[in-house]
Amino acid sequence: MNQLNILSIGAGAIGTYIGGSLALQGHNLSFVERPGAATELAERGLVLALGDQVHIISNPQVFDSLAQAFRAHTYDLALFALKSFDTAGFIQSVQPFADIFPPLLCLSNGVDNEPALESVLGAEKVIAGTITSAVGRRALGDIVLEKMRGMGLAASHPLSQRLVMEFNRANLNAQLFPKAADMKWSKMLTNLIANASSAILDMTPGEIFAHPGLYRLEIHQLREALAVMRRLGIKTIDLPGTPVRLLAFAVQYLPVSLSRPLMAKAVGAGRGAKMPSFHIDLHHGRGVSEVDYLNGAVVRAGVAMGLATPANQLFTTTLMNLTTGSLPLNTYQHNPAKLIAEFKRKS
Repeated sequence: MNQLNILSIGAGAIGTYIGGSLALQGHNLSFVERPGAATELAERGLVLALGDQVHIISNPQVFDSLAQAFRAHTYDLALFALKSFDTAGFIQSVQPFADIFPPLLCLSNGVDNEPALESVLGAEKVIAGTITSAVGRRALGDIVLEKMRGMGLAASHPLSQRLVMEFNRANLNAQLFPKAADMKWSKMLTNLIANASSAILDMTPGEIFAHPGLYRLEIHQLREALAVMRRLGIKTIDLPGTPVRLLAFAVQYLPVSLSRPLMAKAVGAGRGAKMPSFHIDLHHGRGVSEVDYLNGAVVRAGVAMGLATPANQLFTTTLMNLTTGSLPLNTYQHNPAKLIAEFKRKS
C-alpha cells in the first residue's frame, strides 16, 4: 500500500507514540509544534521505548505553524490528541486551512472535542478515536509505552478501515467500533475514576479507594454518568484491553464491600504509581483543567435531560475553583471528611 503522509498536531505522548509507530513502518510523519519546541524536537529527534526495544527517529520533519506545514506538503491524515482545554485554540488556528485540512483522527479524552472540530472542519473530516494504552512522556518527543492495550476508531469514516490495517501493522492493536458515542463515553467513564478526587484532596487513587466514604463518592459519580448514558441511549462497551462493561456492572450492581477491592485492584493495575492527569495539571500550576470536559460533560448532559448529577457537579465546581485560584489549593488537601460533608450538604 502507499505510504500515508501524516501530520501530528503537537508532539505530546499520544502524537509521538502513534505517529512514531507509524513512521517506523515507513509512513511519512511531520509534526507542527510551537516555534521553540519545534526547533528542540527537530534537533533531538524522537525516542520511543516500546516494550524491550528503544527506537530512535532522527531528524523528524517539524514545522512551527500550520501555514508552514501546508506549504511543504499535503497530508492524508492528521493526528489530534491535545488536552480538551486546548481544542478551542486549535480550532481558531485551523480555520484558514479548513478547506485543505486532511481527515483528522481525534484521540483526545472527553465527548465534546469531535463536535467542536466538526464545526470548523465538517463532519466528513473528523474521525472519532480513543486510546487505551498507557503512554508516558519523559520529554518532548520521548515516550515510553507503559501498558499496551490498544486504540479504537469509529467505523463510519471511509478511511477508518485502512487506518486500522495500517495501525495494526504498527502494533497499535486498533479496533473499529460501530458507534462513536459508545466508544467515547465508555472511555470517559474510565477517565472519571479517582481523577477529580485525587486532585482536590491531593491523595493517590489507592488512598481514595482505601477510604470508604470517598469510595462511595466515586460510585456516585460513576452511577450518575451511567444514568446519563442510558438516557442518551449510549451503551457501555469494552475497549481494547479495558473491560468497561465489567466496571459498569460492578458500579451498578455489586455491594460496595465487594466492588471496592475489585475496583482498587483494577485502578492500581491500570495506573501504577502515576497520579491522575487532573492532579498533575492542578499541582503543576498549569491554571487549566480537563474536569469541565469530563465531569462537566456529565453535568451538562444531565441538566439537558433533567437528571441530577451532584457528585459530578461537586467535582467540576470544586476543581475548577482550585484551578483558577478561587479556592486555596489546600482547601480540601488530605481532608476527605470536608469534601464528603460538602457533597452531603449539596446533594
